Amino acid sequence: MLAKPTAKRWTPRSPARIDAAILVGLLVAISVGHGQNLPDYELAPIHYSTTEPDNPVATLRARLAAGEAVLSGGREKQTLAQCLSLLDVSPASQVLLFSRTSLQRRLIHPDHPRALYFSDDCYVGWVPGGLMEVAHSDPQLGLVFYRLDARQADQTARLERDDECLSCHAGPLTRGWPALMVRSVYPDATGEPILRAGSFLIEHDTPISNRWGGWYVTGSTGSIPHLGNLTFDEPAETTQALPQAREETADPARRFPTETYLRATSDVLALLVLEHQVGMHNRLAEGSLRTRKWMHYQQSLQTELGEPVSEQPTGTALRVVQNEARRIVRHLLFAEEAALPPEGIQGDPAFVEAFRANRREDARARSLKDFDLQTRLFRWRCSYLIYSQAFDGLPPVLKAAVYDRLDEVLGSEAPPPEFTYLDRQEREDIRTILRATKPELAARWPAASPAERPRR
Repeated sequence: MLAKPTAKRWTPRSPARIDAAILVGLLVAISVGHGQNLPDYELAPIHYSTTEPDNPVATLRARLAAGEAVLSGGREKQTLAQCLSLLDVSPASQVLLFSRTSLQRRLIHPDHPRALYFSDDCYVGWVPGGLMEVAHSDPQLGLVFYRLDARQADQTARLERDDECLSCHAGPLTRGWPALMVRSVYPDATGEPILRAGSFLIEHDTPISNRWGGWYVTGSTGSIPHLGNLTFDEPAETTQALPQAREETADPARRFPTETYLRATSDVLALLVLEHQVGMHNRLAEGSLRTRKWMHYQQSLQTELGEPVSEQPTGTALRVVQNEARRIVRHLLFAEEAALPPEGIQGDPAFVEAFRANRREDARARSLKDFDLQTRLFRWRCSYLIYSQAFDGLPPVLKAAVYDRLDEVLGSEAPPPEFTYLDRQEREDIRTILRATKPELAARWPAASPAERPRR
């Protein structure tokens, strides 16, 4: 039943307000006109495809071009190991997927999966016999995509920027901005997704039962069923909602020669971390780009009106900044995180060691990279990506709004209703850890919040 519209009283606006509204429309129209319907990320001030990136992959690319670093061609596995080492990505982060859901789909099969590796800011994908694909966070461009061809023995492998990735990574599934995706599908015996059965975009709030379709999963996953390690038969009837599982193996070595890859694992813990991390990076990237877009519009309008150009957001720009800050903080604090199995999960110790190698600790040796793995992924529910290059590169006005929202949640006696899952002690602990490990926050937040003051 539709709600009855509420009548609103019309009041005339001043000529200045009318002029301002007209100018906003004109500025947007002019931007679209000049861009010939290009997406927002290709317009001012972002100019995604023509702006030179500034990130460690771009730096490595320049070093390779200058001969200061070398990636040998011909031996793909060796080149992959070299590339991961140069980008400081651990091989222990390896996860394997066999669904044909990437541009190199013709090479992917349950017997020939694609491998993914990741660090706090970098992602590397590789399928034997194909290109290596790299994505990295960038302070001006959000997420930038590259390719590396190591298949020719007589050539030095070269890193090239690859905007072809945007055909999948900047469309309806990514809210129209360059972003990453972790998908769960119902794959048939060849790895082809059974499209009419649907699929899932996976983040940390996705139920375990909907995860990992088209992925291999190793480690202890508990009693909650999931879609990993399975292939499916196409439904015989159009009225049949879901396909039927046809085979399962939790051991990749039973399906393909794992010595082709750097490791024989597709670790469940690495998958859980990857799924949270992709959602966090996407929010940081989109929030950064949308803030830059609307601050540019605001300042262009102020210039047209002959007003002082403000570095602080107002009007629409302010609403965008506030909304993006709320989206970031919700994910940062693991809002609506899906429950782990009652028995918990157990991952690869090699991944745990590699993941925690760069942890930041407070005086009590507590870190945002400390795992829980019984009731939830991390002991303290605040994302370690608050230390990432992606977070540090946020526009100052957005970062300030994120810090203010965090203080509202962690420093209040009674947090906003959507964060009541964080009890007083956990909020105090997170705030203390952040003040000890994030210098900006030590200077910004007072030593004791209302929640941290002694109880009477």
